[in-house]
Amino acid sequence: MQMKRREFIGTAAAGAAAVWLGTSAPARAAAPGATDLVPLGPAIKACRISCGTGMAGGNRETNQTRMGAEKFEALLNYAYEKGVRHFDLADLYGTHPYVARAMKGKPRAELQYTTKIWTQAGGIPESERPPADEVVKRFLDELQTDYLDLVQIHCMTDPQWTTVERKQMDALAQLKADGLIRSHGCSVHSLEALKLAAEEPWVDVVHARVNPYNHRTDADIEEVVPVLKRIKENGKGLIGMKLVGEGSFDEGQRAKTLDFVMGLGVIDCMTVGFEQPGQIDEFVSAVQARLDVA
Repeated sequence: MQMKRREFIGTAAAGAAAVWLGTSAPARAAAPGATDLVPLGPAIKACRISCGTGMAGGNRETNQTRMGAEKFEALLNYAYEKGVRHFDLADLYGTHPYVARAMKGKPRAELQYTTKIWTQAGGIPESERPPADEVVKRFLDELQTDYLDLVQIHCMTDPQWTTVERKQMDALAQLKADGLIRSHGCSVHSLEALKLAAEEPWVDVVHARVNPYNHRTDADIEEVVPVLKRIKENGKGLIGMKLVGEGSFDEGQRAKTLDFVMGLGVIDCMTVGFEQPGQIDEFVSAVQARLDVA
């Protein structure tokens, strides 16, 4: 069955691994687990599966926020109930307040918040682009937390981005030294920017687009993979995104993509912009099935 771009997966958990694998799932192994904590760069650990909140995002709206607060916050709570503890946010998405409300009262030490600073033209009001130290303090207020696990500079494409963004990088480094953030890095949307991230000592964690179908990847995947491996060789963490083609991949493509991504051995965390509880069930089951037979 071909899935529409924003439908991704429509059914709930029953037989979810069978949908992904074309066979019944093996018995759950004691370890490792789909939602285990894994090292993510030199400074933090994070859940292997991350709940993305930025589907079709921009100007502080996403498919998730367009659900309305009640449905979106219920979805976030469902992810938590299924063991997901890593939440992928951004100023561009406008999702901080939703996560703060949904996670209120839950142990902060169990949660990992990744968020991103938007520095490019458009996307957010121009008046809301002060230096990173001011922006992050607003993020802390919005998320009702004393610290952030990971703050990244969002959507880097410039082959000279480490020069262009050096003031922001220095400000984030100071925030890390002050204990307000635990790690920093970038999300990347071009091959040259990805290569730069691989060699930049400041970068702790990279968000990179990865799937075997070249769906919105930074270049042909054969060019991307060696850079991803270089990132890992240099001790940085990797979060994989665009794993299911933003909901456009069919069953076979989703299965092949998950086999490919997990088989690379370099992707620490995988983020998916879930829009339905059944999608969470299915993805967690599919990841677990592969871990069980690894």
